[in-house]
Amino acid sequence: MKDLAQRLANLSPAQRTLLQQKLQQQEQSAKPATIPHRDPAQPIPLSFTQQRLWFLAQLEPESPVYNIADAVRVQGQLNVEVLQQALSAIAQRHEILRTTIGLNNGEPVQIVCDPAIEFAEIDLRSQLESEREIACQQHIQQVICQPFDLAEKPLWRMVLLRLDQAESVLLLVQHHLISDGWSVGIFWQELGELYEALLHQYPSSLAELPIQYGDFAVWQHQQFETGKLRSQFEYWTKQLGGTIPMLELPTDHARPAVQTFTGAHYRFTVPEALTTTLIQLAQQEQATLFMVLLAAFNTLLYRYTQQEDLWIGTPIANRNRIETEPLIGFFANTLVLRSDLSGQPTFRTLVKRVRDMALDAYSHQNFPFEKLVQALQPERSLSQNPLFQTMFALRNLPEKVQPLSGLELHPMSLDREIAKFDLTLEMSQVDRQLQAKFEYNTDLFAPETIERMSGHLLTLLSGIVQNCDRTLSELPLLTETERYQSLIEWNKTESDYPDCCIHQLFEAQVEKTPDAIAVEFEAQTLTYRELNQRANQLAHHLQLLGVVPNQFVGLCVDRSLDMIVGMLGILKAGGAYVPLDPTYPRSRLALMLEDAQLSILVTQSWHVEAFDAYPVHLICLDQPREILSSDNLRVTTATADRAYLLYTSGSTGKPKGAVIAHQSLVNAVWAGQRFFSLTPNDTWVAVASFCFDVAAFELYSPLIAGAKLVIAAQDVVRDGKRLAALMQSSGATIANFTPATWQILLGSQWQSQPHLKILCGGEALSKDLASRLLAQSDCVWNLYGPTETTIYSTLYRVRTAEKSPAIGRPIANTQLYVLDRHLQPLPIGVPGELHIGGDGLAIAYLNRPDLTTERFIPIPPSLQDIAKGTRLYKTGDLVRYLPDGNVEYLGRIDHQVKIRGFRIELGEIESVLMEQDAVQIAVAIVREDQAHEKTLVAYVGLAQPVDVAELRSFLKSKLPDYMIPNAIVVLDTLPLTPTGKIDRRSLPAPTKQLESDAALPRTPIEAKLAEIWQQVLGLREISVNDNFFELGGHSLMATRIITRIDAELQINLPLRCLFESPTIAELAIAITQQQLETLEDEELLQLLNLLEDGSDAVN
Repeated sequence: MKDLAQRLANLSPAQRTLLQQKLQQQEQSAKPATIPHRDPAQPIPLSFTQQRLWFLAQLEPESPVYNIADAVRVQGQLNVEVLQQALSAIAQRHEILRTTIGLNNGEPVQIVCDPAIEFAEIDLRSQLESEREIACQQHIQQVICQPFDLAEKPLWRMVLLRLDQAESVLLLVQHHLISDGWSVGIFWQELGELYEALLHQYPSSLAELPIQYGDFAVWQHQQFETGKLRSQFEYWTKQLGGTIPMLELPTDHARPAVQTFTGAHYRFTVPEALTTTLIQLAQQEQATLFMVLLAAFNTLLYRYTQQEDLWIGTPIANRNRIETEPLIGFFANTLVLRSDLSGQPTFRTLVKRVRDMALDAYSHQNFPFEKLVQALQPERSLSQNPLFQTMFALRNLPEKVQPLSGLELHPMSLDREIAKFDLTLEMSQVDRQLQAKFEYNTDLFAPETIERMSGHLLTLLSGIVQNCDRTLSELPLLTETERYQSLIEWNKTESDYPDCCIHQLFEAQVEKTPDAIAVEFEAQTLTYRELNQRANQLAHHLQLLGVVPNQFVGLCVDRSLDMIVGMLGILKAGGAYVPLDPTYPRSRLALMLEDAQLSILVTQSWHVEAFDAYPVHLICLDQPREILSSDNLRVTTATADRAYLLYTSGSTGKPKGAVIAHQSLVNAVWAGQRFFSLTPNDTWVAVASFCFDVAAFELYSPLIAGAKLVIAAQDVVRDGKRLAALMQSSGATIANFTPATWQILLGSQWQSQPHLKILCGGEALSKDLASRLLAQSDCVWNLYGPTETTIYSTLYRVRTAEKSPAIGRPIANTQLYVLDRHLQPLPIGVPGELHIGGDGLAIAYLNRPDLTTERFIPIPPSLQDIAKGTRLYKTGDLVRYLPDGNVEYLGRIDHQVKIRGFRIELGEIESVLMEQDAVQIAVAIVREDQAHEKTLVAYVGLAQPVDVAELRSFLKSKLPDYMIPNAIVVLDTLPLTPTGKIDRRSLPAPTKQLESDAALPRTPIEAKLAEIWQQVLGLREISVNDNFFELGGHSLMATRIITRIDAELQINLPLRCLFESPTIAELAIAITQQQLETLEDEELLQLLNLLEDGSDAVN
């Protein structure tokens, strides 16, 4: 091509003429064909965007969600008569402004009517001047929220609100079905032009419109039907192929079962200097400002959700043809912008990805969003939008306000109390600044959450312009205030505690109250002096056997006085005790003996046989032995030495042992003893297995305070009535049980003693259980902590049971950090993994250096100079900070599941089940069926009989349909682990009721529905249990189904019924219920009586 100029110069005049003709022909052929005028005799179909809005209007006929409103403040004397003439002229000029929607053979069509305007005046001049503005805003909201009847003209209205003689407000409200943002600008522009022309009585300069909106709608259908959009269809189905992700944005409130549109707005400004730098960055990257801001919004959502595949909607004017530019109508299309954030890209890299993706999307922007939804067949849910739940827009619309002679017009910002999506970020450039607005659903988000989010976005934008070569996870997110608050202020827990071992604290208490009862088991008791003497005798014996500090000594005893004697005796000897539950399988005991390399084991004579095969020295506490000194031993143990080794379940099936130091044990027990104000007047009933870390808390806490410890026998712990009797007879003032044990106790009709301190830990405390415990006592505490951080790390005083209680704040000398998977601190309200630091951290996992390295990590760079100590423990628990500084437990990270692209919180299903009066306890898990498909199963224990169908119906009223369990299993009792937690692995598989894959209709209504479905869906055989949408049904088919049902069954069934009851069996019930509602109460009772009597008279 280098010699192109030379070759052109060598052409003859004739050749040049021929070349010019060829170029003109190519130019003509490249021009798109003009949109033709439609055949006036043919019905006018709805455009594809109109079809979607019409369908949504059938779902919610009284909803004003798709009313679009705009207003201007008018200074000066407005000629109302001329204004009305101008409005009539606009309606005459644009067919769409005099269009309604009707049905033609069951299909919605546009009906163009004679011009009609809806104009009203509201006079506020008689009100006090101080009240007028408030009254004006109230009237504006009322007018905006007034729904339109799509079958009645006009689908727009204008209201004039008079404030005084020279000031008024003009409010324009249109149904989105006939307008869009671009159209609003055209409306004001033409209104100004026509008002001026009519006022001064000169012809309007507005050019004749080339086509009408109906012409465009007909042409659009022809384009689709003739395959002109085939290449665009192929692009979008490839671009959006695979599993459709649902944005897992953390919310303040549970998502309603049916989507609501109650909304609010939060406005903020991007400062001029930052705006300028963002524009420069866009230029450097050969991108637009929209692309940079979209990349930033993607980064914000990624940091909130950790999702790398993000789908965000964006509106596009879709006016890339010259004929459509001057038209009023709903042309705007929605593009789904899919961003790839995988591989830890830098922000600069992300901008390049977003730029390329957006340019491709723009070049395929004509494909209707509605057809895309039909093609992709996303999982249908009434609880959220398909394909995307968030939207981003950078507004660049025509000027809305046309200057008028003698009048000053000022655009008004209207904040509607409506949100079409979960979250929308809308930005526009005004006076060299970016004006931003979050529109959010108030049934999902609290105002303060969105305010914090705006701060995070501004922090992120500032970090981006400072260094866009940082990875997305390295960019700053928290504001300085929030960073100080959550990382430093809420972790100020420094507190002094004794620099000694737990047995030394016990010895000090013996000196104070030697003759007080220290421990009671059934009819046996030991005073503080007696307990100390027996523990000392054992300790002297162990030292004679050569026990030295940090040496592990096994302890395998039943729940008894021997248990506490053994624990204290081993500690006093300098050893670290290893609890071995005699009820454990011998294979598990063997693993623990071998792993801990035990050479000495303290036990009871009836357990000796279990250890015959092991080279271990046995000491039987129930057998006579040489009487040794009962004096306290000389202290040889350091606080950093081992105190005990506890084995917990391992993911591989092999137990893992956590080694706990004396100082960690003392810190936890001392903090609890001080926090719960234990005194010698207290009685603590202990039920935990001594193999469970909480046992150390409930056994040692009373013994260092001079209180009485009551050890419950093993058979009492699982028997609610006997445990209740023990609580009563012992005069318990404090008890620390797992939720499952509290449930057992409450199920026995137990009544609490006055002022009982109720402590609950080991598992999540549900809202229902918290409510029942508060009815027993006003002193209820929720405690949380992994074995690896020594018993408990947080505590929370439960005062109300409006929702599941938080796990609270850190105990003394403990720090909490909520981090993402890149170990970056997360904002308030955003879920992440809880990392714990401080004096409670275990020394290590025994003989597991790999696991120790994995779970006990060095302080990450993000917390350098902030976190204390040198290590953090990764809990594997999903939590988030609440605005008041308390931490909310959300579940185990490995309990989070995804089914069909939906993230499901099993704990949320459990919580909702527990709200049902008949349910006493509930657990939800995921199982694999025979086809290896994931299925949700719920298990419930009942306080009173209830039908499973009723439970399912209750869940459907509270949860999105994708969270409804496939099976609900009722159990007499739920299996428990030895530590009193729900044993999820032992839950039985549900027994599936066999039914035909193609269950036939059983009633005349089901038969009629099956016939209609077969005809509309084009299927020969349909089961009454088949889901309409899984059979390929879509929104337009749904309207045809409902139209047919209404006509053939003579009812008026709302369209939403098909979404709520998407099978023939369910829909038949819904229809029957609606028919019953037409009967008088007396008729209904007579009918039900006849049915229950089995009388033929019913026929």
